[in-house]
Amino acid sequence: MTALDLSALSARQVRDGIARGDFSAREAADAAYARIDALDGEVHAFLQLMPELAYAAADRVDAARAAGDELPPLAGVPAGIKDNMNLLGTRTTCSSRMLENYESVYDCTAVRRMLDAGALPIGKLNMDEFAFGSSTENSAFGPTRNPWDLERVPGGSSGGSAAAVAAGMVSVSLGSDTGGSIRQPAALTGTVGMKPTYGRVSRYGVIAFGSSLDQIGPFTKNVDDSALLLEAIAGEDPRDATSATEAVEAYTAAVEGGVRGLRVGLATDILEVEGCAAEVKQSVLDAAEVFASLGAEVGEVALPSARHGLSAYYIIGPAEASSNLARFDGIRYGHRADDAEDVLDLYMRSRAEGFGPETIRRIMLGTYALSAGYYDAYYGQAQKARTRIIEDFRSAFERFDVVLTPTTPEPAFRFGEKSDPFTMYLNDFYTIPVNLAGNCAMSVPSGLCSSTGMPMGLQIIGDYFAETTVFRAAAAYEAALGFDTTPPLVRALAR
Repeated sequence: MTALDLSALSARQVRDGIARGDFSAREAADAAYARIDALDGEVHAFLQLMPELAYAAADRVDAARAAGDELPPLAGVPAGIKDNMNLLGTRTTCSSRMLENYESVYDCTAVRRMLDAGALPIGKLNMDEFAFGSSTENSAFGPTRNPWDLERVPGGSSGGSAAAVAAGMVSVSLGSDTGGSIRQPAALTGTVGMKPTYGRVSRYGVIAFGSSLDQIGPFTKNVDDSALLLEAIAGEDPRDATSATEAVEAYTAAVEGGVRGLRVGLATDILEVEGCAAEVKQSVLDAAEVFASLGAEVGEVALPSARHGLSAYYIIGPAEASSNLARFDGIRYGHRADDAEDVLDLYMRSRAEGFGPETIRRIMLGTYALSAGYYDAYYGQAQKARTRIIEDFRSAFERFDVVLTPTTPEPAFRFGEKSDPFTMYLNDFYTIPVNLAGNCAMSVPSGLCSSTGMPMGLQIIGDYFAETTVFRAAAAYEAALGFDTTPPLVRALAR
């Protein structure tokens, strides 16, 4: 195995090590693939490896250094890409049989910006099919396992993105977050997951789930790396009409800001929700005390409409998914069934063969909610609930700079433990309201659960385009807590 250990280095340390000549970008790529060879047979984070692209990128970085050129911010940093993001010359499957053989013909803007910043495209990462899930058990190509405990899930839908960073197979990765799909797996794997404000990062080139909810963001080992990657991928994109025009701030400078005088709101009303584990609840209360000890002004805040977020989301999300996935019909895109009797039979058989059970469930839910006679009763009411949630957050941010909640109600659960959809959906109780409102939020590790030894996550929620404030709070908390993000699987490999 190569002497370079990516799990011991942050993305910034990798980039700076290459800039100093401590090692080359090629050696960084070697280290990533060596770690994948050693661990991914058990973890199954990757669906496709891209060594030709990765080594070509590494050679460009090494050539730039040899020429004395200034290196970009992510030069030589091994990176993974969730498999719902297009990259020219690669397969983009969304972990679905429907797109098993689809090859991208263009680049996702966020991916291209990450690569233009010097990152090495190591491979595409496993996910719940079409991002429908909270455990990565719904992948058509098999589940991803949590590096902290191979019998437990890594969360979802971006489980592969989280597991690859947690296991040190890549330094950073991109995920997408529609109802918690970055923050929830980050919490379950002891990584840092950032969901930017809606529109902060272009959605161009990501295969859409819920167009008013989707947002791309980073998985990293620490808060500083998250700021580094978000700075690279954020900003207006003329190809995405929903991308924001606000200037990208210096997120990396924010991590040194500290929290003295910062107004921190503790969302106490939703800590009492049934199903929130006692240790998870206590970890958030402890976090509030940490912030107070660092000089922040801590108080209580109520988010009364957040309790309706789950119900509203599972109308709005499936409704948008039903519309977005209509294009996968076996004619324009996707799997095509053999020997169909007519066009209707072709549609029905292609979609039945190409889509998995959870995808079919959500398409049916969304189609029903949008159907004549039910639109006002379901979709219309869900949008009204969404408005109330937005108002709750607006009120909260008049008094506070950030709001604290758990990221998930409990640590990672075992495979097969959540056998019915409702108990699975409850894992996103705390993250969904943020997507409905469009705010930014980050999950940072908040310690280990004593009964399971699994990581827990603290969610730090910010106002619209208040990413710098979230980075300030998260970096200060991270430094005070001193959490070791190295999973047992990685420690065993080091021995």
